[in-house]
Amino acid sequence: MADNILEMRNITKTFSGVTALKNVNFAVQRGEIHGIVGENGAGKSTLMNVLSGVYPAGSYSGEIMLDNEKCEFHTIKQSEHKGIVIIHQELALVPYLSIGENLFLGNERGSFFKIDWDATYMKAAEFLEKVGLHESPHALIKDIGVGKQQLVEIAKALAKDVRLLILDEPTASLNETDSEHLLELLKELRKAGVTSILISHKLGEVAAVVDNITVIRDGEVITTLDKKEGFREEDIVSAMVGRSLSNRFPKRTPQIGEVALEIKDWTVHHPLYEGKIVCNNVSFNVRKGEVAGISGLMGAGRTELLLSIFGRSYGANISGRMFLGGREIQLKNVREAIKNKLAYVTEDRKGDGLVLSNPISKNTTLARMDKVSSRGIIDKDLEIKVAADYRGKLNIKSASVLQEVGSLSGGNQQKVLLSKWMFADPEILILDEPTRGIDVGAKYEIYTIINGLVAEGKSVILISSEMPEVLGMSDRIYVMNEGRIIAELKAEDASQEIIMQAILDSEKN
Repeated sequence: MADNILEMRNITKTFSGVTALKNVNFAVQRGEIHGIVGENGAGKSTLMNVLSGVYPAGSYSGEIMLDNEKCEFHTIKQSEHKGIVIIHQELALVPYLSIGENLFLGNERGSFFKIDWDATYMKAAEFLEKVGLHESPHALIKDIGVGKQQLVEIAKALAKDVRLLILDEPTASLNETDSEHLLELLKELRKAGVTSILISHKLGEVAAVVDNITVIRDGEVITTLDKKEGFREEDIVSAMVGRSLSNRFPKRTPQIGEVALEIKDWTVHHPLYEGKIVCNNVSFNVRKGEVAGISGLMGAGRTELLLSIFGRSYGANISGRMFLGGREIQLKNVREAIKNKLAYVTEDRKGDGLVLSNPISKNTTLARMDKVSSRGIIDKDLEIKVAADYRGKLNIKSASVLQEVGSLSGGNQQKVLLSKWMFADPEILILDEPTRGIDVGAKYEIYTIINGLVAEGKSVILISSEMPEVLGMSDRIYVMNEGRIIAELKAEDASQEIIMQAILDSEKN
């Protein structure tokens, strides 16, 4: 008989009459790493929010059994008292506090009346050592990278005597090296007796580290797969989406035309550090009806390059020449970039791309409000009609276009962001990590949208940290490293090995 640390029995959760979880039965064995996968909106995070007390007892039906004891959590504090700690995708750290202060926030060392700062920083150093983070506990959170911030969150969980650690998309914003470090840490914690639940869209990572995988679809558990029987990615995908995805990237026959955008000798300096060059003498182009991919390691300068082109949204002392349709032009700000048919889909949809507290309708028209207004007054009926049209075209799953964007799944938020820029009617669409943090089914839908755009003769510049995505979607690939373009490859001539070799060769020069 399995030694289960956790059993969730017949969990049902509804929101405004919509069923998010339906009679879910879920069990985790003591000392394992258990993966949960599913499409955006499948109910993965909702289930974990029920477990951790984010959704309090009474707001759902069913039972939670921890060590064969029935538990009802009305607050997160209560679940943490039992050793259950959840780390959300959006990290709950205070940027201008130190690592040590963050580590014990709400769990302070000392008495009720006075914090023992010596004990705080001494214990913080001990927990940082346990997670392999070699930073001073006095360092500010804002001064360390996202990968290290994830480790601080895990150290914070260890400081709460965690027994069951829940990680929701922990590697979504990490580079490959930081992701590997975090996954290795989970294995070390397993040896130390910590049980983990890992929610992730990165199926390769999940399969490499977990002992069992539970697949959730439309609020129901579809299956649980055992590592002993082997994890086949096609089986996981089929269970997730309810159908087979034999080809991850939809077929497209390119109809490539003349050069739409050309950049020559483009140099960008860092906006804060005088003398630091972020993009160095870069030249590239994209043609009508073409997807031009830009590949490179984190920090290569890809985002900085494209932001500087999009109305000088980034950088200082920008020099170089830009040509649109063969005509030299200077774009001094974002307004001029939009006016000249450029669009930029940011990698940070929640921080920079969408107004989460506003409905779909307002977000859809945000980039071109002049198209739904007259004399400065917005035609709300027209705004709703436009949003409804894009909701249908892009298959955005929502109750209506009046639903707040913040309540949508990640994949549907990404579609709203795409609709916002499609409504601006661009000729050149810059997509920066367009499928980050979304599932394989939603990815396929977004790839289909991209193919539809280039089929209309529009140009797409695609930045992605996922090499299979760049290889699967691009007609040509530029490789960047350390602020320079170091290679240009036809899609048929490119591979992950060739791209990595180009990067390694450039570092020798």
